[in-house]
Amino acid sequence: MDLGIRDRIAFVAGASRGLGRAVALELAREGCRVAVCSRDPGRIEEAATYIREAAGISWEHVLPVACDVTDEAQIEEAMLRTVGHFGGLHILVTNAGGPPAGFVDDFDAAQWRAALELNLMSTINLCRHALPHLRKAAAGDGLARILMITSVSAKEPIPNLYLSNVARAGVQGFAKSLALELGPEGITVNTILPGYTRTDRLVELAEAIRARTGSSVEEIERGWAEANALRRIGTEAEFAAAAAFLVSARAGYITGTALVVDGGRVKHLL
Repeated sequence: MDLGIRDRIAFVAGASRGLGRAVALELAREGCRVAVCSRDPGRIEEAATYIREAAGISWEHVLPVACDVTDEAQIEEAMLRTVGHFGGLHILVTNAGGPPAGFVDDFDAAQWRAALELNLMSTINLCRHALPHLRKAAAGDGLARILMITSVSAKEPIPNLYLSNVARAGVQGFAKSLALELGPEGITVNTILPGYTRTDRLVELAEAIRARTGSSVEEIERGWAEANALRRIGTEAEFAAAAAFLVSARAGYITGTALVVDGGRVKHLL
């Protein structure tokens, strides 16, 4: 299937590893020119090199940008640098690492604020500073997409992920509101909710649970897999394929949707 995004320009946040890097790679393979960002300059340079080599594309098609998404000034600069380098912006993929695991008594007010800055305010500010450029794209060749990577915890809270549960739910409210506002302009806004997917973040969560419960990592991962209809943990490539479709020309009539990519973990009807 031709997704219709060849030569489109995408910005992918949180792309030094994990799901963000996987999405950036998938978009590069589909012919997009991609800006990738992370707060660590060395790691985002390494990610850009990895994407170029894995996708078999020239160096100028992947722009590494050092950007801390909790800093609005850095977000604004990253967007301007992307548009200056590529000449525009068609696709925004928001993403950030997850906050620490824990329960209600484990966090003080400062940690709650930090989680909201990381996962909610970063998403809002990325969208705010991308919108002028996305509006130009929508008015021009007609393709403008926003995709927010959140978590399955926004649909079904995970017991030891209080910070993530709350922040991700906020992202869902923002996404739905934004989809309603931008729909008349032809800009689609969707969220994509990964379940248990084999990433470095999943390893970190397993280690946190092991330290608290004494269960082995293997036992923890087996429990996660058995909770899914498919009885396994997902892969980064499977998630990235779904993300690429949602930002494609083929998905032009999908907006305001929260797509769960979780192997059938969430059991709700709607």
